[in-house]
Amino acid sequence: MSLWGFMLLVALLAAQRLWELRRSRRNEIRIREKGGFERFPEHYRVLVALHVSWFAAMLAEVWYFRTAPPLWLVIAAFSGLAAGQTLRFFAIRTLAERWSTRIYVVPDAPLIKHGIYRFVRHPNYLGVILEIASVPLLHAAYGTAVVFSLANLIILRHRIRLEELALDEI
Repeated sequence: MSLWGFMLLVALLAAQRLWELRRSRRNEIRIREKGGFERFPEHYRVLVALHVSWFAAMLAEVWYFRTAPPLWLVIAAFSGLAAGQTLRFFAIRTLAERWSTRIYVVPDAPLIKHGIYRFVRHPNYLGVILEIASVPLLHAAYGTAVVFSLANLIILRHRIRLEELALDEI
């Protein structure tokens, strides 16, 4: 993958994340209209900081080292990205108006157990794990892949605990 091709891919992923934030905000309005409320908002800044710094670190590492990965790694990384995107797409689609980047609780709303959620409890997070590990590897940003994968696992572990606590409150 060329350096400019990688930059285009990262720009498309950033645009996708911005679109998702917009969709999340619209959904949050609907959730609040149905009596929903946010839980554990204090951790959200850390999650946003991780994602923003991941984009920046990945681009910086790629531009600084300008290393080309072997073809097998590009293929594996692209497969990881495709799988991550697929999981995230189906999670967002299945949750529909209940999907948000924040943790919201809607009293008396049943837990979603259809669609991708029949097979995976937190498909969106599995998709994010795959993306954060895979995208930097498309252009040999090994440091970003390792450091941010570890940081993401720590943050998601905490976030999943918070979500489970919030779901137990329903």
